[in-house]
Amino acid sequence: MGIRVAVAGASGYAGGELLRLVAGHPEFDLVAATAHAQAGQPVAAVHPQLAGLDLVLGATDPTALGDADLVFLALPHGGSAALAAALPESVKVVDLGADHRLCDADAWARYYGGPYAGVWTYGLPELPGQRAAITAASRVASTGCYAVATILALAPLIAAGAVLPTDVVVVAASGTSGAGRAAKAHLLGSEVMGDLSPYKVGAHQHVPEIKQATGATSLSFTPVLAPMPRGILATVTAVPTGDADPREVLTAAYADAPFVHVLPEGAWPHTAATAGANSCHLQATVDVDSGRVIVVSAIDNLGKGAAGQAVQNANLMFGLPETAGLSTFGVAP
Repeated sequence: MGIRVAVAGASGYAGGELLRLVAGHPEFDLVAATAHAQAGQPVAAVHPQLAGLDLVLGATDPTALGDADLVFLALPHGGSAALAAALPESVKVVDLGADHRLCDADAWARYYGGPYAGVWTYGLPELPGQRAAITAASRVASTGCYAVATILALAPLIAAGAVLPTDVVVVAASGTSGAGRAAKAHLLGSEVMGDLSPYKVGAHQHVPEIKQATGATSLSFTPVLAPMPRGILATVTAVPTGDADPREVLTAAYADAPFVHVLPEGAWPHTAATAGANSCHLQATVDVDSGRVIVVSAIDNLGKGAAGQAVQNANLMFGLPETAGLSTFGVAP
């Protein structure tokens, strides 16, 4: 037997991607998957891409999860804390929700509301010192999807003093799977196809997470819903402090990061190239008119933005190779 793994919230898009990754992982054994409304359904009835995975979704309660060595929580924001608190301390937990990401209780109240559950080790291994922190942790809060795309583009530049932490501007487009699987009128195919629409303009919940992880002190973030099922393309701009080459800064920062790729000069990230992978593609330049630094970042929101990132964190928590069960290469066409 390998490491016994359970997935809570397995009926959603991120949960389904977790099931796929765990089922193909060389060291993980999938022993339980739970859901709410879909409890009692075979996994393949909810996720047809997982035909042959002989497992029935159970009810989401601590009893169904407590026998695992590792539990992934792929629940709506605010739904993880109570369940995590009821699990034995011996069980390692990776939370894909926002419940334990923020250090600041006031920021939680402002952007999410409800009781503040405290902070866990932040699950972005590419940040300085985080691999060691994640390896030593039994509770890890994985990143938000928009957050990881932005943080990987911005954090090394602020850390190196290459850009100001003020006046950071981000415009990021995401596929519809980022909005979850619940039926919503504005996510119908006839509403989304052939359209781009901004949402939560000026008040998106990933802003405090991005600021916390990058050191940015002022950030304008505009998310855009794009007519595609998965992927995020983020354009991050900031004011330079001098003549540092932003591409060189990023290349040095991620020289040993297996999932972050600074593309060759002249090549720009696009979402299809990261589909199905746990990779982030980056490119940087300086705007010839404004002089602002521009970094473009592409990820799969269900990969590096959710399930893949969670598995990467779990690998570190169990002393496994960071890349175990994960692909650096996208699926095309």
